[in-house]
Amino acid sequence: MIEPMKKVSLVLLNKEREEALVNLRKIGLVHLEKLEGASEKLSAFKEASANALVAESVLGEIKAPKAKKGMAPALSDEDTAKLCADIVAKSERKKQLLEEISSDATELDRFSGWGTVTNEDFEYLVTKGIQLKMYEVPVEKYNQIDQQIQTILVNKNKKTARFMIINGGEGRPENLMPEAFEVPLPRISTSLLEKEIKDDEKKVSEIEAFFAANAKYLPSISAFKKNLETDIEFENVNAGMERETSGDENDLAWISGYVPAANLEEFKADCAKNNWALAYADPEDDDLAVPTKLKNNKFVSLIYPLTDFLGTVPGYHEFDISGWFLLFFTVFFAMIFGDGGYGALVLVLTLLLMLKSKASGKKVAPVFGLITLVSIATIVWGAVTCTWFGIPVDMLPDWLKNLSIPWISSAYEDTLWQVPWVSEVGGKAVGLTKSQNLQIFCFSLALVQLAVAHIKAAARNISLKNGLKAVGDIGSLMQLIGMFWVVLSMVVNSDVFPMLGYIGTVPVGKIEISLIAAGFVLSFIFANYEGSIGASILESCKNIISVLLGVVNVFSDIVSYIRLWAVGLAGAAISETVNTLAGPILGHAILFIAAIVLLLFGHGLNMILNLLSVIVHGVRLNTLEFCTHIGMAWSGTKFNPFAEKKSS
Repeated sequence: MIEPMKKVSLVLLNKEREEALVNLRKIGLVHLEKLEGASEKLSAFKEASANALVAESVLGEIKAPKAKKGMAPALSDEDTAKLCADIVAKSERKKQLLEEISSDATELDRFSGWGTVTNEDFEYLVTKGIQLKMYEVPVEKYNQIDQQIQTILVNKNKKTARFMIINGGEGRPENLMPEAFEVPLPRISTSLLEKEIKDDEKKVSEIEAFFAANAKYLPSISAFKKNLETDIEFENVNAGMERETSGDENDLAWISGYVPAANLEEFKADCAKNNWALAYADPEDDDLAVPTKLKNNKFVSLIYPLTDFLGTVPGYHEFDISGWFLLFFTVFFAMIFGDGGYGALVLVLTLLLMLKSKASGKKVAPVFGLITLVSIATIVWGAVTCTWFGIPVDMLPDWLKNLSIPWISSAYEDTLWQVPWVSEVGGKAVGLTKSQNLQIFCFSLALVQLAVAHIKAAARNISLKNGLKAVGDIGSLMQLIGMFWVVLSMVVNSDVFPMLGYIGTVPVGKIEISLIAAGFVLSFIFANYEGSIGASILESCKNIISVLLGVVNVFSDIVSYIRLWAVGLAGAAISETVNTLAGPILGHAILFIAAIVLLLFGHGLNMILNLLSVIVHGVRLNTLEFCTHIGMAWSGTKFNPFAEKKSS
């Protein structure tokens, strides 16, 4: 659930502002409204933080000897700030030196065919009345140069002839062929360029040695940077607080934020203790700044590592779908991974890592709980479909086959599974294959999940005493149910699920079309209801294209769940292919190790691809299809109270 919040405002004496903020941070209950402060102190903190970030990045690339626990050298904050500034300066200098080396090397490369070029020699010859210019020309063209032009051939290779023109004037000789191009003198003599490069390389080595020598202080820099984050937060609030500017020592200052309703009484007592004036009220419906604090049981909280990774936070006025997200994500994960062997392997590795954390005295990471859940679900799905590392069914023990469910299991022949309402059409047997059964399962998941979305949306509108808008949600649910049958007919089997026909005496075609039509009408009239039916209809008319496409979107949203079957099928095909490639060489002693490597690489790659598929497809179905139907935009801000966060 989303915890209720109270909007609070504190008023205090301006002269006590800094002391009050220290105490407020110790209390750690208030999520402050966004402030933008400005002060010299804040600027200094931000500059030091930027320097620490660069220093941490630079030193993080150096492989320093691992210090023993508790033996990492420490620096004072003042020395750390100075070191970070030095590292930033030297990092910029290193970048500049590398650019100079690259530029000089390019210049040297331009004269690689000329040997040593000394600018001073050319200048000296000019004083003696001899002007030389360097040129290059395709080797076959050199002998075609006009005889009136005095040239000296320096050297040539298969492609290029290098020569100098003597006293050819300031510009290019008019009778010189266009293929010849002048080679400008280098910035400085090539010997000096070589010396500059060596000097710069030496300076770069000295800078890198400085970095290596100070890499041991990386933990101090990281702690310093973390502490600066809280200093910046504090000073930003201190400088950004609104206050009177009359110049009186009893000027007032004030600040606003949000406190969980459950902690309000505790916060009131703290305010009284500190002599702060407090005002509080419920957030307004249009208040977008209200932070979101989720409170669920330990099981539902297993989904938090995933939502934190995705950065998805429901708005304060939206839904907390954590429980539904966890339920459907677990099912989606199992179907996409699809292999009980993979699930068992992940479970064993997870349990070993958890035991290692326990043994070392560390707290077990919450993500391990989520991984344990989805790996168990994968084992269950692999058991019911009889899928274990892509091993052929005839090589599996009977007890594994007996665990599976026949109508979706690979352990049984793919015969037609009869349905009660039709056995044959035109004298031809009609039924469902295992693939079709799995498709039906995917579409049924779509129906259940999207129906939950519309039911929750309707319940929310009823609770807000907006019952007529809830009728629009019921209309969307009716469209969903009717379109479900259309999908079964068009995608799975039109004989088993006829679009227009009867199941016994029930006219199924009329029912689903009636549901879609009636649902569309209800949705058209009431979907935008905010107190006036006429205004709601007018709003639907304004967006008539989107409204009409909405019916098609219901169809596409249901069909999109087939990705669970398709991606799982692709993963199974890859694992079978890996086994097929490795199988023939497993029996050869010489190639046995190669076969094992192939199996590990192939199945490992398949598991990585499956994990990416879970992120792309399993998460999408929850955050896009489901949330579109429930009307969620994930517009929330996570509750982050103003509290002490200094590292020890």
